[in-house]
Amino acid sequence: MSPSFTEEQRRFLRLLEVPVPGRPAVRESAPPQAALPKVAAAAQPPRQDPAPAAPLPTPTVPLAQPTVPDAPLWDMAAQERRETVIAGLAWADLAAMVSVCQDCPLGATRQHAVFGAGNPQGRWLFVGEAPGAEEDRRGEAFVGRAGQLLDAMLKAMGLERGRDVYIANVLKCRPPNNRDPLGPEVRECLPYLHRQIALIRPQIIVALGRFATQGLLQVDTPLNKLRGTVQHYGDIPVVITYHPAYLLRNPIDKRRVWEDLKKARQVFQEAGGALPEAR
Repeated sequence: MSPSFTEEQRRFLRLLEVPVPGRPAVRESAPPQAALPKVAAAAQPPRQDPAPAAPLPTPTVPLAQPTVPDAPLWDMAAQERRETVIAGLAWADLAAMVSVCQDCPLGATRQHAVFGAGNPQGRWLFVGEAPGAEEDRRGEAFVGRAGQLLDAMLKAMGLERGRDVYIANVLKCRPPNNRDPLGPEVRECLPYLHRQIALIRPQIIVALGRFATQGLLQVDTPLNKLRGTVQHYGDIPVVITYHPAYLLRNPIDKRRVWEDLKKARQVFQEAGGALPEAR
C-alpha cells in the first residue's frame, strides 16, 4: 500500500525535485502515485552529496567547456595531417578520395564530386571556380554552356582538352544555387587542387575568374588588377582571364579574353612550349 502523505509533505517533496533536461517537471495537479517515482529518483543522485536541493551538473555543457580552448589547435593538427595524406596520393587514389569526400557541407548537397576533365599529362592547366548544375549532374568539369564556350576558346588557341589541356576547379562540389564558394569550402578543397598540379606538372596555368585566381595565388587582389600580368604558382606561370560563365553574361568582354589567351600562348612559347597555329 502506498504511504500516505499530507498536503504539506507533498509540497515539500515537490520542492526537492531536481529539474533534469529532457525530463518533465512534476505538475501541481499530478496525483501522489505519479509523483512518487520522480521523488525516489531525485532522492538517490549518483554523487555523494547530502544537500538534496543542489542541482545535478548538466553533463553536456560543463564537460565541453575545458575542450573549447584546444579545439583550434586540434583542427589545425587534423588539417595538417589531412594535407600530408593528400600530398602523397597517386592520381587514381586522389580521384577516389575526392569522389567520397565529406569534409565540408557540400558533400551532402552534391550529386557528384567533379575531379576534372581532359588530359592529366597535358602541358596546359585551366582552373575554374566550381562545378555548375550540369557538371554536378554528370560528374565532369566544364560540360555545360560555359564548358562549350571554353572548348571554343581552346579551339581558337589550337588546343584540345583531351590532348593538350587538363581542366579542374578549385571546388570539387557544386555550391547550392551556384552561390560563391565559402572560405571553409575553399580551404578543404585546395589541397586536392595542389596535388593535381603537382602530379600534372603543367607548363602554364590559366586561371578562369576571381575565385580561381585568388585561390591559386592566395591573394585578395581584384581580378581586374591581375589581368594582363603574369603571376606564378611556384615556378609555373599563371595567366589570368575571365571565367567563361562571366562571358556568357558579358559577351562584350570576349575581346579582352582573347587578348589574355594570346598572352598565355606567348608565355607558353617563351617557356619553350610548342603550339599549333591559333585558329
